[in-house]
Amino acid sequence: MFSNNLDDDSGRKTSRRAFLGSAAAVAAGLYFWGMKKTEPAQASHSVPAGPPEEVTVVEFSDAGERKATVHVPKIVKTDSEWKKQLSENAYDITRREDTEMAFSGALWNEHGKGIYRCICCDTALFNAETKFESGTGWPSFWQPIAEENVESINDRSFGMTRTAVACRRCDAHLGHVFHDGPQPTGLRYCMNSASLRFVKFA
Repeated sequence: MFSNNLDDDSGRKTSRRAFLGSAAAVAAGLYFWGMKKTEPAQASHSVPAGPPEEVTVVEFSDAGERKATVHVPKIVKTDSEWKKQLSENAYDITRREDTEMAFSGALWNEHGKGIYRCICCDTALFNAETKFESGTGWPSFWQPIAEENVESINDRSFGMTRTAVACRRCDAHLGHVFHDGPQPTGLRYCMNSASLRFVKFA
């Protein structure tokens, strides 16, 4: 209340110094968080040396008819090859494990009969018969079209423990699975529209 001008100047200098220090710390934190987020995704999509491993998937016709169980080479491409094939959004989601905003994807409100295929390799992933309205703004299914066609991955990003879901054939990131879905499975496969291609039954 009775401070002199010298005290005011000192207080301003201290406040300004504290503010600049805090701003620098926040900027550094954001930088390292960004590096931590992008480095694993880039490393996970490098092309390994040697022939690709073989995986087992179930093939389906566009009419949803189950066909053969086949052993096929895993599809492996460079980042530049995926970028040529995919839209920027689909690339960020499937190859860099991004997530689209709720209610922004083309398929969250799709109610037609058909099957959902991987946008990267066309592997059949979900049948519309198992799609349900979850209220989340993402396409949600209570089971995949075949267990062999998807892979569950332990995801500890952002300080959470979740189960990510990927395409077995090409490792495309699809979304996450949660245990709050309807019966008969009690599961909610919460997928990104950009990772899927919807094929409507004729």
